[in-house]
Amino acid sequence: MKFAVSSKGNSISDTLKNKIQTYLLDFGMELNEEEPDLVITVGGDGTLLYAFHRYSDRLNETAFVGVHTGHLGFYADWVPSEIEKLVLAIAKTPYHIVEYPILEVIVRYNDGGREEKYLAMNECTIKSMEGTLVADVEIRGQLFETFRGDGLCLSTPSGSTAYNKALGGAIIHPSIRAIQLAEMASINNRVFRTVGSPLILPDHHTCVIKPRNDVDFQVTIDHLTLLHKDVKSIQCRVADENVRFARFRPFPFWKRVQDSFIGKGE
Repeated sequence: MKFAVSSKGNSISDTLKNKIQTYLLDFGMELNEEEPDLVITVGGDGTLLYAFHRYSDRLNETAFVGVHTGHLGFYADWVPSEIEKLVLAIAKTPYHIVEYPILEVIVRYNDGGREEKYLAMNECTIKSMEGTLVADVEIRGQLFETFRGDGLCLSTPSGSTAYNKALGGAIIHPSIRAIQLAEMASINNRVFRTVGSPLILPDHHTCVIKPRNDVDFQVTIDHLTLLHKDVKSIQCRVADENVRFARFRPFPFWKRVQDSFIGKGE
């Protein structure tokens, strides 16, 4: 099996990365950073997000597993003291693949057929670079509302525990193929009105955001911040691709939610 190891870049993570590589090479596995079957990330959820984007062109072939060296990871479920156990599991145990839906974002421009496609594991946010965002929101080709406010967030089920949760969005189990649209500080008064609640769209529904004025947009794709000019529309839907995680032991979603936000209690 071909593998790669991605590190957060601090001394603890780099040391663990070198140890994992050495152990796996000793077991006869092949280090291949270009076409890995398995990517082990060492650091935290941000490190896994970076690895996801690095290998986003081969999601059908590459699976991920994370080791967290800081706070509890939502995606990274192994800890440094378990490195030997993880390496043995990788070398000796057939792993179970768990697939989570991700978000496809297509930005189209006014100058014709040019478009940019992105994949997000957590979310995409859309903001105006010049004050209030004013945009029509279409769902399945029909105008749903004209949004006025700070911005919009479209998240995946696995990303529903991130920025979406801070916006008052629902937490969605990643077995549900859907995306969620949440508002950022919408303007609601006697003149302007939005639905004011997060929307959960199934995988056969497409959401298109069309600006009502000629402004530049700040679009984030997970940790990436992009400036887009002359935007005609931003289309969001459940992607055809999935992100694949290698599971060597149970890692229940609701247990992660409980550990991340509630704790064990008394």
